Amino acid sequence: MTELVLASASRARQSMLSAAGVPFSVDVAAIDEEAAKESLKGERAAPRAVAETLAELKARRVGQRRPDALVLGCDQVLALGTESGAAIFDKPADRDAAAAQLRALSGRRHVLVSAAVVVRNGQLLWHHADMAELTMRPLSDEFIDGYLTAAGDDVLHSVGAYQLEGLGAQLFSNVRGDFFTVLGLPLLPLLGFLREHGVVPT
Repeated sequence: MTELVLASASRARQSMLSAAGVPFSVDVAAIDEEAAKESLKGERAAPRAVAETLAELKARRVGQRRPDALVLGCDQVLALGTESGAAIFDKPADRDAAAAQLRALSGRRHVLVSAAVVVRNGQLLWHHADMAELTMRPLSDEFIDGYLTAAGDDVLHSVGAYQLEGLGAQLFSNVRGDFFTVLGLPLLPLLGFLREHGVVPT
């Protein structure tokens, strides 16, 4: 069976793959993600291009030491809009940063772009990016404070400071798009690719 290597430390992505019955190992890509993202922002790259570029960087880095495996690189970008120069958010560094992000997103619509790339032997075999559109309801400072207290430090692992599969559902009035994309991985298209390459049964 073809080996699949996930070039990500994301617990959410690991959980999705495991729940879907995908056999894989984890080899975290050591890249300066923030520097790469800042460079792309400086070039006014569109959110989709940012997500796809970072996903490919991760896959190629791990692919250098795992050349015979299918290496899956992933990235997710949250942005206020889809065009070049759109404001792009990063994972909050602490609770104050999380609160500031939630205030900035309160009452507004934003997009999540989830990209996945697979490389083997230095060749890009497959890539896919999907987008979800989320509308956050207006949030009071009191609600934000109570939410962050209840949710704890887990929100710091999520761009936008929310986890839709948990308490984060209370933040939204509308979500349009694939649920797996919101969680950070275009899972269904990926499963199609993996079936074609013998990683999961057809």
